[in-house]
Amino acid sequence: MIQTNAFDYINVLDKAADAAWLRNDAISNNIANVDTPGYKRQDVNFEVQLERAIKSNRYETIDDKVENVNLNRLNPVTYRDHSGFSYRLDGNNVDIDTENVELASNQIRYQGLMTSISQEFANLQAVMK
Repeated sequence: MIQTNAFDYINVLDKAADAAWLRNDAISNNIANVDTPGYKRQDVNFEVQLERAIKSNRYETIDDKVENVNLNRLNPVTYRDHSGFSYRLDGNNVDIDTENVELASNQIRYQGLMTSISQEFANLQAVMK
């Protein structure tokens, strides 16, 4: 068996793309429930987990940090924003304008991640030639 870390970046990018996809679903649910009384917006927590995993040792190179990331600990988590903030009387805390901006931002993030994954595979393909 050959031990390689050729897919380390791809694996981390894949986890980030999964998180972006999950966030897209959460934002879509928020938009769909903009008029539902008492609905609390949803979001996805992933970036904090990734930052913790990458910052584990500040004296390592980024390649070493990515190689040492425990992929089992990088799981995007959907949560409800139960903060007391609600500018509406019905208790709903979804702001349609904010959600539309978040959706556009998340779509750009997802496209960037897909481009990065494609580039990593192109790099592997170039090495194999």
